[in-house]
Amino acid sequence: MTVFLGLTGSIGMGKSTTAQMFIDAGIPVHDSDACVHRLYAGKAAPMIEEAFPGTTNKDGVDRGLLGKQVIGNDSAMKKLEALIHPLVREEEITFRQKTVQSGASLAILDIPLLFETGGAERVDGIIVVTAPARIQRERVLARDGMTAEKFESILERQVPDEEKRSRADFIIDTSKGLEFARQAVENLIESVMANNDISN
Repeated sequence: MTVFLGLTGSIGMGKSTTAQMFIDAGIPVHDSDACVHRLYAGKAAPMIEEAFPGTTNKDGVDRGLLGKQVIGNDSAMKKLEALIHPLVREEEITFRQKTVQSGASLAILDIPLLFETGGAERVDGIIVVTAPARIQRERVLARDGMTAEKFESILERQVPDEEKRSRADFIIDTSKGLEFARQAVENLIESVMANNDISN
């Protein structure tokens, strides 16, 4: 049996870095963000151009132009999500089928909006990546093109970190350095593989 764990965390918490640690350890990971990037460069581009004119170019969706139309606009964001989420879900289903067929004992579904989109119902357990709010803010505002206003807009759409942690089966704190996080990942893998158990 394959245990599927959902990996999530608010913006700037270190989720992508943690997902890479699972990959480095040989654990299959389905990356929803990477999936969206592929869709934006491929079959989703015409759909998004139709829904949000002027947001694509020869390479697919221009995320900057799309962001100007949807960030801070709830109805536009819901319209975009209604287009993208079913396509991402299709790819996730394919990943799950291939993973089960491979005989893997553990796999990770990296889903940024796990709680917000009902993803918690599709996994056997939940890993929440976290860090203190001050560190989160510093990380996010250091990103190119990020503003305090945009950061707050994104946060408003996400389940608060405190609530995510309260619903987690595993918590990985990324504020204590890469080696601390990597050890936490290794311990988690060892526990699940040894016991086929998600209780911590």
